[in-house]
Amino acid sequence: MRNRMALSFTAVSANESFARVSVAAFVAQLDPTMDELTEIKTVVSEAVTNAIIHGYGENDEGIVYVEVELVDGTVHLVVRDEGLGISNLEEARQPLYTSKPELERSGMGFTIMENFMDDVSVESSRLEGTTVTLVKRLSKQNVLCN
Repeated sequence: MRNRMALSFTAVSANESFARVSVAAFVAQLDPTMDELTEIKTVVSEAVTNAIIHGYGENDEGIVYVEVELVDGTVHLVVRDEGLGISNLEEARQPLYTSKPELERSGMGFTIMENFMDDVSVESSRLEGTTVTLVKRLSKQNVLCN
């Protein structure tokens, strides 16, 4: 069975926690372990924060889009922006790389996503935005998505 939700919100840092809690509440219906739920919340935080800080920078006019689909005990998560895009995706995915050192960013966002999720893909075009697609198969496959 499939169950889907979608959110869109202004690209301001205060909305990161809204996205994290909303996705967690939606995923909770699959009865994930606490570790799985924590990992999903962390990944949402990283992806949304990247969209806000790196996608739009100082421009708070942008919108961040989050979609979640639950399919047979698997969480499919997409975080998308229509911002600046990533000029060098390979470099951006390297541990400790950050394009915003002045903001004291750790450069571990993609590394965290890759460690906590089963599949991570990133598509980006300069001045058109970035889409991060994440997949996590839950250990307890409760497929009763009401």
